[in-house]
Amino acid sequence: MDNFKQVIFWAEPNWTAILTATACGTGALMLFLNWLGHEQSWKKIQRAKARRETSLQQAELAVLQFNESHPGTDTSLILSLSLAELSKQLKGGTLTPQAVFHTYMEKTLEVNRRLNCCTEVLLESWDQLEDIGSHKDGLLYGVPVSIKENIGYKGHDSTCGVICKLDLPATGDSVLVEVLKRQGAIPFVKTNVPQSLLSYDCGNPIYGLTLNPHNPQKTPGGSSGGEGALIGGGGSVLGMGSDIGGSIRIPSSFCGICGFKPTANRLSSRGAVSCSRGQKSVLSSFGPMARDVDSLALCMQALLCDHMFRLDPTVPPIPFNQQVYQRSNPLRIGYYENDGYAMPSPSMGRALRETKALLERAGHTLVPFSLPRLSYAMHELVIRGIAGDGCATLLSNLKGGPVDPSLRVQIIPYGLPRTVKKILSILIKPIFPRIGASMESLCGASSVQDLWRQHADVEDYMHEVMAEWRRCELDVLLCPMMGPAYNHNYPGKLTSALSYTTIYNLLNFPAGVVPVSTVTAEDEEELRHYKGNYGDLWDKLYKKAVTGGEGLPVAVQCVALPWQDELCLRFMREVERLFREKKK
Repeated sequence: MDNFKQVIFWAEPNWTAILTATACGTGALMLFLNWLGHEQSWKKIQRAKARRETSLQQAELAVLQFNESHPGTDTSLILSLSLAELSKQLKGGTLTPQAVFHTYMEKTLEVNRRLNCCTEVLLESWDQLEDIGSHKDGLLYGVPVSIKENIGYKGHDSTCGVICKLDLPATGDSVLVEVLKRQGAIPFVKTNVPQSLLSYDCGNPIYGLTLNPHNPQKTPGGSSGGEGALIGGGGSVLGMGSDIGGSIRIPSSFCGICGFKPTANRLSSRGAVSCSRGQKSVLSSFGPMARDVDSLALCMQALLCDHMFRLDPTVPPIPFNQQVYQRSNPLRIGYYENDGYAMPSPSMGRALRETKALLERAGHTLVPFSLPRLSYAMHELVIRGIAGDGCATLLSNLKGGPVDPSLRVQIIPYGLPRTVKKILSILIKPIFPRIGASMESLCGASSVQDLWRQHADVEDYMHEVMAEWRRCELDVLLCPMMGPAYNHNYPGKLTSALSYTTIYNLLNFPAGVVPVSTVTAEDEEELRHYKGNYGDLWDKLYKKAVTGGEGLPVAVQCVALPWQDELCLRFMREVERLFREKKK
């Protein structure tokens, strides 16, 4: 039946056949109505693709015209500058906003042709460019900024890759976009996401599949995968993403860039779109992605301003603490190499050990640390929390159109009746305990009372982890970061590996990613003997997912306590500095 629906969905209408089928009874009528709904979805998709193509063509033309009238623009220099250097030259007048804007637009168009990472060029950015002189005092004056597709921009869709959100353009800018503009930044392109955002792949039926800038056979990660691909490919100097289970950190790791997930609500989410709005167990955060840590810090400094606090009074009015970020005192750093739930790949483990050794040589104190009851936290708090409604909200967002191949396997158990999920859990648990427990957790909460109990359990677990943190007298925490980049379509089969990232959304700890190495031939050889912590189906799939990664980036993750975002960034900068010095 599913195959038949797909044929009907993509086929040209055969009215004779349809009318004949309709005459055969109610079932045929329902089939006809189903076809009609799919036909409307198909037209929506075509309109979205046409809008994207038009914006890309107009951008191409504008770049061509600028290049013809400004043949002396040193694009190589502009693209080589860090955000701090670029900002300095823009403010000093050495570079013009027009030259920088058109240089990055041209590079973005080139990267998009290779990687399919952009959903639409924001043509209004040319209007903003004409008036950019009025924002010369802004910290991001003249800087082109890419934004994730779900971040609201007036007049443009934020679809989250689902059909039901097409043709619903934002009536105003999101708070993030408003503040970026006030600080002189120019949001110029929206970037691709996986269907529904609740995936760390990057494909959807509207805009297609995004590729990894280092290897097109690999995924860029998700859900901020378009951002990771564009920045990793050199098409953007600064981007904005969102993170509910690693959605900033995973693409940053897979694409070899830096990414930062702040404490939830440190930056406003007002005006952004989600497929799981109202879910409160595992919190989402908006944050920056860039080529270096100083760029992340500059972006946070620019956004944490009075204008944001006025536009969204629910955001605590805490400006960026530059003093904490600039400190250089020795740190007491907790670390773990294996969280006990998902065994790291050989390159992940090696990257962690090399980082630990460099930090110790630099005078920092490294202390072993382990997260208490992680299996319980993943099943009863993370999965049961995100699936609190039995996955009903997510599935409702997928109605009315095809499901992307990257998501199909992932959602198979979501739609099963609650009783079936429980029976399957009982049958699977003796053989694959981890998979069986996850299946049972997908049942979600059984009642409002059960949901409130689950929220209380999340609070209790947060305090349990923080008590262990205080017992070890830690400043920050160093832990592995998922990687290297997976082969396409594996993320939907491997939610198990998210334990390294999702736990810090649950705990609401700020966390960031710094690339420190690349996969070696020795890592690949060691991977051949990978067994995992459980030896179950997920461990076997993980081995297949990361195979063939030689040369791909590998990162580590830096973590701090809630609201200590500047300390987390300072730790990230220290890791980055040590590896830069090592390369000299």
